[in-house]
Amino acid sequence: MAKNKQKKRGATEATAASDKMSGKQFENELAKLQIELVRLQTWVQAKKARIIVVFEGRDTAGKGGVISRITARTSPRVYRHVALPAPSDREKAQVYLQRYIAHFPAAGEIILFDRSWYNRAGVERVMGFCNDEQYERFLVLVPATERELIVKNGIILRKYFLDVSQDEQRRRFEARINTPVKHWKLSPMDTESVRRWWDYTAAYQRMIEATHTPDAPWHIVPADDKRRARLNLIRHLLDSIPYKKVDIDLPKIPKAQPRPKGATEGLGGAGQPIPSHY
Repeated sequence: MAKNKQKKRGATEATAASDKMSGKQFENELAKLQIELVRLQTWVQAKKARIIVVFEGRDTAGKGGVISRITARTSPRVYRHVALPAPSDREKAQVYLQRYIAHFPAAGEIILFDRSWYNRAGVERVMGFCNDEQYERFLVLVPATERELIVKNGIILRKYFLDVSQDEQRRRFEARINTPVKHWKLSPMDTESVRRWWDYTAAYQRMIEATHTPDAPWHIVPADDKRRARLNLIRHLLDSIPYKKVDIDLPKIPKAQPRPKGATEGLGGAGQPIPSHY
C-alpha cells in the first residue's frame, strides 16, 4: 500500500471533507478497508508482530464506533478490544501503568485500547482522581515508558485522539438520551464532560503537548463526521504499518463420509426446537 507522508512537527491531523458521505458509500469503502485489516491480521500472525493502538478522545467522539468497525470482520484472538473499568482497590494500590501492561500484546496480537493509561491526563486530572504530583509525574514518565517499554521492545504503537466540537458533543448526548438502545452509554462521568468542556480542553492540550514524541506521536482525527472519521482513522492505521499480503493455504472441502445405514437427519427429540416463526 502507498504510505502517506506524515507531518514532521506537531500531532498529525487527517482532515475530513465537509460534505456528508452516504451510508452506501461508507459501507463500500469500509468493506475494502476490512479486507486490508484481515490482511494485516494474517501478516501479524505470520511475522509474530505486536501492535498497540490507543484510542483516546472526548466523550461521544466515536472511539467505540471505529473499534467495532475494525473488529467486525477480524479475529478476536488477534484484534483484542481492551476497555478497562474503573480500577479496583487493589489496582489503585499498584504502580499506575501495571494494569495496562498486563494487557500488552504477545506475538501475533493487536491490542485496541478503548481509553488507556492516558486516563490519568484526562478524566483523572479534570475530576480530581489523582493529585498534582501524580499527574506531573505521569507526564514526565510516559514518553520514556512508551519509548523504552513499548517501541524499543519492537511493539508497534499508534495513538489516535478523536476530537469533536462542543456543539456536536452536545447533540450526540441528546441523541443518546432520546434513544433507548443508547442509554447504556450514559453516565454521570460522561455528561460531566459537557459541563467541563474547557477543563477537558486544557487537559487534552497539555497531554498531547507533553506526550507527542518522535517515537510515539499523536494523530488527531476530526470526528464531527463519524463516517469519514472512521474511514480516515482506519486508512491511516493501515498506511502506517509496513505489512504485506501473506499467501495462505486455503482448505478444500472434503467429500462427506457415506451415510451409515439407518442414520436419520436432525438431532433427535431430546432438544426443544424453536418454532420457525421466530
